[in-house]
Amino acid sequence: MKKLFIDKNIIITGGSSGIGLALAKQCIDLGAKVWILSRDEKKLQQAKFNINSDSLNIIAADVTKLEQLQKVFENFKNNNINVDYLVNSAGVTHPGEFDQLDINIFHWMMDINYFGTVYMIKTFLPLMKTGSTIINISSMAAILGVYGYTAYGASKYAVRGYTDTLRSELKLRGINVSIVFPPDTETPQLEYDNQYKPAITKELSSNAGLMTADKVAKSIIYGIKRKQYMIIPGLEGNILYFATNILGRLTYPIMDIFVSSAIKKIKKQNT
Repeated sequence: MKKLFIDKNIIITGGSSGIGLALAKQCIDLGAKVWILSRDEKKLQQAKFNINSDSLNIIAADVTKLEQLQKVFENFKNNNINVDYLVNSAGVTHPGEFDQLDINIFHWMMDINYFGTVYMIKTFLPLMKTGSTIINISSMAAILGVYGYTAYGASKYAVRGYTDTLRSELKLRGINVSIVFPPDTETPQLEYDNQYKPAITKELSSNAGLMTADKVAKSIIYGIKRKQYMIIPGLEGNILYFATNILGRLTYPIMDIFVSSAIKKIKKQNT
């Protein structure tokens, strides 16, 4: 596996924390040169300090700002740096029942989760050659619509649809494309997410599995090694994916049963 990454150039967005940071560490351990890209200069500097490797570089840029990404692109181009792996891990979440969510939250999540992914690939694709790989981070919320995630789920479904089509197009150019569907993962994003989950969503997620960022990163690297298109970390995620495909339309009444059960538990707790 190590040969896949030795002296390879990897850009990871959202790399200052969570899955992106865990993946950066592991790729460096495998011999890669990594650039982590994030809006937060302070977090980038902290990540640089913690990893303490000459193989790690930091880029302060916003994935929703094409002009900022273009400057980064020009720097890579002028220094003859090709991109072997591009990992789109930058993402945000804010759960809530649809009628309680401000419309700006929908735009915010689409801008970062979806358009941020599109902008990165649009910008850096000219630096990718045959054999290069693009990895887009989606979510289990793009496999099954979950109560409380109308905004987040829609943005991640958009990433899924975009990646499905992109895979077909770039395959003709010899560029690999993968999409990752992580479950709930122990990250700062999940901590933020938990603050805003509706009671029903909290009850539903209490029965779901939880993975560490390191384990998700290991699953991604394993998936890259095997050239998997769909990378689904964890046993529970794989079971859910296959179950939804087998059940088909029956998935929705079953989800309704889970929601009804969650409501009953909440009412019982409050009496």
